[in-house]
Amino acid sequence: MTHLVIQPEGWEKARGYSNGIVASGKTLYIGGQIGWNAQQVFESDDFIGQMEQALRNIVDVLETAGGKVTDLVRLTWYVVDKSEYVARQREVGEAYRRVLGKHFPSMTMVVVSALVEDAALVEIEATAVLPQD
Repeated sequence: MTHLVIQPEGWEKARGYSNGIVASGKTLYIGGQIGWNAQQVFESDDFIGQMEQALRNIVDVLETAGGKVTDLVRLTWYVVDKSEYVARQREVGEAYRRVLGKHFPSMTMVVVSALVEDAALVEIEATAVLPQD
């Protein structure tokens, strides 16, 4: 997979995400992942714990498809509590880097009133571009 991060001239550098990525290869769409484990059990009722588990779930699907973290080109986050997300930015960044390192695909954050699973605090969907065979 080849990809190019897009940074428009004169724009402030995006922090923690990319404004755009051009990629070529096979596209993998990863459905929204929440903070439960492989047995669909929540091990944490904390935002950071659930966020980290959701990211690990994305990596599991990605690796099962033959990809790696650097193949991720887009993440869409759905959070139920904007104020908690904002207040815990340092912890969010630490947890993010534990799972995805310093790879920052393009991202969107959406605040929602609820998720289908009542105990879920965050849901993250992903798009990856894997190398052609």
